[in-house]
Amino acid sequence: MLAAIFLGGQVIVHLMKGKIHRRNTLEQLAAVGPDSLFIALLTAVFVGAVFTIQVAREFINFGAGNLVGGVLAVALTRELTPVLTAVILAGRVGSAFAAEIGTMRVTEQIDALLILKADPIDYLVIPRIIACLLMLPILTLLSLLTGMFGGLIIATHTYNLSDTVFLDSARNLLDMWDICSAMIKAGCFGILIAIIGCSWGLTTTGGAKGVGQSTTTAVVTALLIIFISNFFLSWLMFQETSGRLTPAL
Repeated sequence: MLAAIFLGGQVIVHLMKGKIHRRNTLEQLAAVGPDSLFIALLTAVFVGAVFTIQVAREFINFGAGNLVGGVLAVALTRELTPVLTAVILAGRVGSAFAAEIGTMRVTEQIDALLILKADPIDYLVIPRIIACLLMLPILTLLSLLTGMFGGLIIATHTYNLSDTVFLDSARNLLDMWDICSAMIKAGCFGILIAIIGCSWGLTTTGGAKGVGQSTTTAVVTALLIIFISNFFLSWLMFQETSGRLTPAL
């Protein structure tokens, strides 16, 4: 973790100098965004559907079926889509970062970059951080829409709830701050995933076995940091209750 913190400080210093490799950044944007889109959306559909199955019946029994869409929207926006999308990217992208850079480290390709006076941080790390910072909020927003669609399908076809009531409930209970908080969380998670993956890759030793160990450790560390940071971000963002459910009941 100390290596990741040190790397984060170096990235800030390098970004202040304005050195960004555009070609590498575009390649990483494609790898993090479009290449991860299908699995992120597929996960969101089933998460929204499962959440609706768990919630709708109980709410209908209590006579609060008109709140199902709003509760799903708030849950997806505040917690489920930012965290689950980050978990997917930690497993798919964070592991790739650690494996790629770790392989370059053990095969002395990074030493070759230094000989050619190409800074590994500018060439390898910053493009990956920018890609995760930009793409994860976009994936989170698309996952939110897809998750709502999955919940809407279950609510209307399984529990015979009106789609108008479902969407109006989501519109009434969802606040603009909820969407902004999801984007902030996603951006923070993206930075953490990229820094952790790159730092473990840069500190890889021991050949092929070391690459495997670094990849596994990077994913586990990223997942742990995502859950811990999500707690503190949620605590800061939603410490005061708004009471939006009270008038509806």
